[in-house]
Amino acid sequence: MTGAGTAVGAHAPTARSARRPEIEGLRGLAAVLVVVYHVWVGRVSGGVDVFFLLSGFLVIGMLARTALRGDAIDVVRTWTRLFWRLVPTAGLVLLASTVAAAVLLPPSTWARNGRELLAALGFSENWRLALDAVDYYASNGSASVAQHFWSLSIQAQFSVVAPLLVLAVAWWARARGVDVRAALVAALSVTAVVSLVHSVVATAADQPFAYFDARARAWEFALGGLLALVVERVRLPRRARAVLGWAGVAGLVTCGAVLDVGAAFPGWLALWPVLSAAAVIVAGRAGAGERLLASRTAQYLGRISYPLYLWHWPVLVVALVLSGQATAGALDGLGIVALSLALAVATHHLLEEPARRVSLGGGRLRAPALVVLPLVPALVALGAWSAVAAAGAAPPVAAGDPDHPGATVLTAQAPPGDVTAPVRPAIAQVQDDWAEYRDGCVPVDGHPVLEECVPVRAEGEPVRRITVVGDSHMQQFLPALEPLARERGWEVRTLVRARCPFATTSETDPADASCVDRNAAILQYLAADPPDAVVVSASRDVRAGLTEQTPDGFVAAWQHLDALGLPVVAVRDNPRFDHRPSECLERYGRGAPACEVPRGELLAADPPYALRDDVPARVSFLDLSNELCTPTACPPEIGNVLVYLDDNHVSASYSRTMSTAVGQQLPALLGW
Repeated sequence: MTGAGTAVGAHAPTARSARRPEIEGLRGLAAVLVVVYHVWVGRVSGGVDVFFLLSGFLVIGMLARTALRGDAIDVVRTWTRLFWRLVPTAGLVLLASTVAAAVLLPPSTWARNGRELLAALGFSENWRLALDAVDYYASNGSASVAQHFWSLSIQAQFSVVAPLLVLAVAWWARARGVDVRAALVAALSVTAVVSLVHSVVATAADQPFAYFDARARAWEFALGGLLALVVERVRLPRRARAVLGWAGVAGLVTCGAVLDVGAAFPGWLALWPVLSAAAVIVAGRAGAGERLLASRTAQYLGRISYPLYLWHWPVLVVALVLSGQATAGALDGLGIVALSLALAVATHHLLEEPARRVSLGGGRLRAPALVVLPLVPALVALGAWSAVAAAGAAPPVAAGDPDHPGATVLTAQAPPGDVTAPVRPAIAQVQDDWAEYRDGCVPVDGHPVLEECVPVRAEGEPVRRITVVGDSHMQQFLPALEPLARERGWEVRTLVRARCPFATTSETDPADASCVDRNAAILQYLAADPPDAVVVSASRDVRAGLTEQTPDGFVAAWQHLDALGLPVVAVRDNPRFDHRPSECLERYGRGAPACEVPRGELLAADPPYALRDDVPARVSFLDLSNELCTPTACPPEIGNVLVYLDDNHVSASYSRTMSTAVGQQLPALLGW
């Protein structure tokens, strides 16, 4: 999205949009849908896709008219104008969000908030989230205050590319005597088709990544640009336009209710809100454009839509964290919306309107420097906060630390250590305490969908070679395995991908065909280059209510490995919670009964794989439940070490303390 009051962009009133008040009302409607769905419905509305279409319509339309007049496109000046309408409001919201996160949010949220605030300042939040493979449909309470900047980041990236694209196409057309309008239509059509195809394919392969991928959203901007080039030539009877306009509004209002936008977009389903918005634009002032979108209320909401979008999310996140709620109630939601509206109104009148009157002339360097200036206070505040947090950072848990024995207090009869010792990792660091093993990662020859990493290399020829296969729950096991492997001279390789446990079916997402293809490729690769043993998951979905299961797809994959003659060690999954145990500890204190989930609610005495009669003989099982839970409960802290970094992943520090148990059990299971 772009700033309210801007001369170009999704929230920009222009001379053209002044003649078409339905555009102002359309962005107001889109902003209201975003806020309502986020606050009360807990879903994504599709309103952001409307902003992308409008940005393409307004920005490319403006650039195209310049090119069609034969005037030169001043790229630097265009960039300056576009970003000047984005940056002042963004800078203010990011400054306020940084202060709020540092002062009001618990330390357990600091790491993620710091990373994402920095990414938002660089207009790269969409790529930050894509690389983190964040599920945007997750609880708002665990989201960062800057997560919604992903859409503004894509808007900013589009603002960089659009002037270059129109300039290049116009130059090419004139050089070859081709009609500039026809060349732009062709270029935008190709862009839209290629991007939409990529969006469909990428969404099917990895939806969480595709959701934030600017390439999977480019078609929405391109379609807006195409609409700007052809809409004046569309001639429809007024009654037909009225029907089209109301149908478009109805499509926008119902999109988020009918479609699971956060879990299914973009892909071809994103055509719903985009084409609905396009229908409203084609309809013009007929129907909804005259009766609803041209109203004073809709027009004013359109003018404040940009600050409303930016303010509502941090207000919502902070409110939910402070209240300890996962979702806002009816009255709480009204308070959140009222505060967001008040902040949006104040920002529009006290910041955006004065900013419009600022002259950006006076030299080629002055204007870009002025554009960056509003981001400096937020950057300084973020730097100061990061410095203070780093100064208080605790050292990592060292092997054999007597005050932080972790799992060894449960099964290795280790002394409990000093019970007054601070918990490790520190609450502010726990989100980053992940088993990151990226050294020595290379694509697998002949299998482009695979990447193999070697986190543990033996000196010289390895005594044994183990391959760990599966998803993040197998990667978190590596710190527990590493000491044994180094001691015995083993080599450990990994074939790991998030949300893709080793099975013949896609267990996490039944529609994820890429996971099935990946696991089939793994079987082919292991057949061609067999290790001495394979380590996989034995179960999944260990939650309250005894939901743990060993899916048929797991067993079928083990049977394939058995047919290859490969020994398999299947590791029982760890408990998963409906909250973050570290945040519960932070809220209620160490040793609080409220944070200790009864073991009997999570783990049955007999694991599900023990009840199956089709498990191959070469499969043995490693159950670390006694290292993760006491005989009666599964607490957030054991031996002064935090067990979990989020709601279902074991922290690297705690995993490392399970190495003693793994060192005792794994060789016996394999007979080595």
